[in-house]
Amino acid sequence: MLIIPVERQLDWRKPPLMTLAIILINVLVFFLYQSQDADLLEDAVDQYLNAELAQLEAPVYLEYLERGIRLKQDDRVELASDVASAIEQRDAEWLAYVILLDPGFYKMLVDEGSLFWHSDTYNDWKEIRSDIVDRYINNISSRRLGLIPADIQLSDLVGYQFLHGGIGHLLGNMIFLFLLGFTVERALGKSKYLIAYLLCGVLSGLFFAMFDGESLVPLVGASGSISGLMGMYVAIFGLQKIRFFYFLGVYFNYFTAPALAILPVWIGKEVYDYWLGEASRVAYMAHAGGLIAGAGMVWLLGKSWLQIKEEFYEPDETEQDDAFRKSYAQALSLVAQMEFSQAKSRFAALYKQYPDNIGMLEHLYSLEKLDHKGDGYHLHAKQLIEASLKKNLFQLMLDTYKDYLKRVGAESQLDVVFHNKVLYACLRHDDVKEAERAFENLKKHPDISDEVLKEACQVLVQEFKKRQQTMKVNQYQTVMNQL
Repeated sequence: MLIIPVERQLDWRKPPLMTLAIILINVLVFFLYQSQDADLLEDAVDQYLNAELAQLEAPVYLEYLERGIRLKQDDRVELASDVASAIEQRDAEWLAYVILLDPGFYKMLVDEGSLFWHSDTYNDWKEIRSDIVDRYINNISSRRLGLIPADIQLSDLVGYQFLHGGIGHLLGNMIFLFLLGFTVERALGKSKYLIAYLLCGVLSGLFFAMFDGESLVPLVGASGSISGLMGMYVAIFGLQKIRFFYFLGVYFNYFTAPALAILPVWIGKEVYDYWLGEASRVAYMAHAGGLIAGAGMVWLLGKSWLQIKEEFYEPDETEQDDAFRKSYAQALSLVAQMEFSQAKSRFAALYKQYPDNIGMLEHLYSLEKLDHKGDGYHLHAKQLIEASLKKNLFQLMLDTYKDYLKRVGAESQLDVVFHNKVLYACLRHDDVKEAERAFENLKKHPDISDEVLKEACQVLVQEFKKRQQTMKVNQYQTVMNQL
């Protein structure tokens, strides 16, 4: 059974940069640093086979496994059966890979090998085997940076989080990291998110070691840290109902539930799999530890250092889009029903809520044209012209400007600055005819000053000089001389 929270959709306008950076580091570590592991192990196997150690160690290894199973200290029943078959079939290469990667067996041989072999044989074995381990096995990434419960190092508590046992292990973890990380990162901010992620991995590893403190098998993978993200995710939403995706066998679907209600389900599943589930190399208690650590940090530090950013609780873009579409459809419906007064109120509210949406201003201007003698018409005409100029929507600006002046004529409430801005905008868009019309409107304005008019004339003179239109140059030169 798999249950994943899917409450928030990713907004690529605010990409989860820290999550993507962590994913990139994991991928680079796997393909660059861990790529040496295969060669090291292959060299170790070659040395092991050349020294004919498989024939010496394999019977002892089988006895080691069977003794652990009898004493209920080992659950690798299937492996013991496979080892017995390999010994019978003399598959020395397979035995070499399995035996070399079992650090517990090597430690047992170092401590008790003299009980199985004569002293000369034991001393020769120890010299050859220790050389293989020191030169090859201990240089494999999981041995150098993996978390070994029986020998915990501070660097390993962080290093193990970026190592993976294979491409499938890496891919699965990175998908979950991406699905959970972008929401938690948005809630906490990049720096706090990174610290919380790494700390969850540290606490997850320590929790795992509590249940298998004598193990020499290294723990690797980001799943403990990712489980911490899961714990933080549900703790951030608390008792709020959120959406979850679940997969059971071949069936999958969505359901909603209070976020925290799923936390004990997750923890219970990991504990059940650890105590009663089938034998597995999956680090169930690391997952459980991560879940507890993540949720616990939010509960304990959520009102201080790990406080959730206020912007996280603002509706996401999808919710805003849905709300906008619904309100916009209602406003258009009012127009269709000829409820113009209500429609104007609805569009005005939408423009106030979405001030960057110039389309709402267009609707308001169109509705005000029905009564172009009202103050609202003059106001929205000026707002639409100004907004069009700011967004460089030249044609919309010019159409509104011309339409407004055509309707109101001498009753225009446009200030001098509007005519001047329109003139300059027309020249920038190579529309000289409209620039001249704007100049005429500017010249007729009751508040025009000689200084502003003279500057406009100079601009037109320069423009017509570039076009080599001598008559136009002389025309505006004359106007300028008369000022």
